[in-house]
Amino acid sequence: MARALFGTDGIRGVAGVAPLDPKTAQAVGAALGHWVVDSERQHREVVIGMDTRESGPWLAAEVASGIASRGVKVEFAGVTTTPGVAYLAKNGPFAAGVMISASHNPFRDNGIKLIGHAGYKLPDEQEERLEREIFRLLEEGLDLPPVRLRVNAGLDCSYIDHLAATLPDGLDGLSLVVDCANGSASSLAHELFRGLGARVHTVHCAPDGRNINLNCGSLHLEALQAAVLEQNADAGVAFDGDADRALFVARSGKIIDGDAVLFVTALHLKVPTVIATVMSNLGLELALRAHGIGLVRTPVGDKYVLEEMLRRGAVLGGEQSGHIIFHQYATAGDGMLTALRVFEVMRETGAGLDELTAELQVYPQRLVNVRVRQRKPLEDLPGVVAEIRAAEKSFGDAGRVLVRFSGTEPLARVMVEGPELDQVEHFAQRIAERIRAELGGGDPDQVTH
Repeated sequence: MARALFGTDGIRGVAGVAPLDPKTAQAVGAALGHWVVDSERQHREVVIGMDTRESGPWLAAEVASGIASRGVKVEFAGVTTTPGVAYLAKNGPFAAGVMISASHNPFRDNGIKLIGHAGYKLPDEQEERLEREIFRLLEEGLDLPPVRLRVNAGLDCSYIDHLAATLPDGLDGLSLVVDCANGSASSLAHELFRGLGARVHTVHCAPDGRNINLNCGSLHLEALQAAVLEQNADAGVAFDGDADRALFVARSGKIIDGDAVLFVTALHLKVPTVIATVMSNLGLELALRAHGIGLVRTPVGDKYVLEEMLRRGAVLGGEQSGHIIFHQYATAGDGMLTALRVFEVMRETGAGLDELTAELQVYPQRLVNVRVRQRKPLEDLPGVVAEIRAAEKSFGDAGRVLVRFSGTEPLARVMVEGPELDQVEHFAQRIAERIRAELGGGDPDQVTH
């Protein structure tokens, strides 16, 4: 079945516009409620959380109305993190969890993420079954009154207590700068880190419904770098809108991405294997190999990382973007948990992030996002295929080329990696230009380094 609603991270779009209009949100809730009842689960409750977008409250209320229409009770956590909802779904009296968030996207976007009782995002086949039910309900027509939601503050408290309990020795003596992206972590991160004894300076922790991810957080680290240097802090950490990812800044101002976090924590935990995605830098693979640690790659998406972790019994996996999964403690990527694990290594070793990552040599990498009018299989784009093959032939075993379509935006993502920056940029632009010529949507491209 072609998946029309669910992408790699739930349902995503512009709030108020299909598929994130009120009727579809109601249908999503009703389909989920039907699934809870039909599967005869022990618990007939669903927990809902949201990030700080202005569209969050009404979307949560519409989803809740659909759930309640099937006789299933709803508990509302209010503003919380995606991993917080996953924790509550697993450890509370809930059959499932719903997170209203578009993660790192601008405030106009939003999304609906569904999480099962085990704390994991629903598998693709379950989402496909829900899609069929959602479309059936929309054809029949729904007109349900929104449910009035009241925040249960105790839900967030239990989640923060869980995180704090993973670090019994605390964070005394550490000086930190925390960028909460004006999102889910804004009212939680400082409480967690200060409660563990750290000295905390916060930035971008004043959400107004429209400033989530706006020139801040894990996609915009410039302000965090400046604050770390100004405060002479031991480290800085930046979350995204729903705080399921974290990136770091070392005392020197050096950016510490998800690959570097995997390297630091893999060595500390002495794991035999790390699960990462095709986007992780070749330098990570080589650095881990030098310590006898294997790297297994998956498609992009933390749910695919997690599936491979479960299949192999691995305890550590994640993405370059900062989604890191510590399966001993969590069923999903958790930015605040990741920060605790990184700060734990710093405390126990007495070393800063500059020293801990000095061995990791990062290959030059360019990611060009080309806006497209439509998606086509790469094999139907001979000009693009020819450019990819030319790059691969030039690199041999010393570089990588990856071209894929985004699961959440109308973008083709071109990643080129190799030992020489000029060569990397040359092939990245040539491949992007061919995609632009064949599928381009006319808007400016985005280039990341």
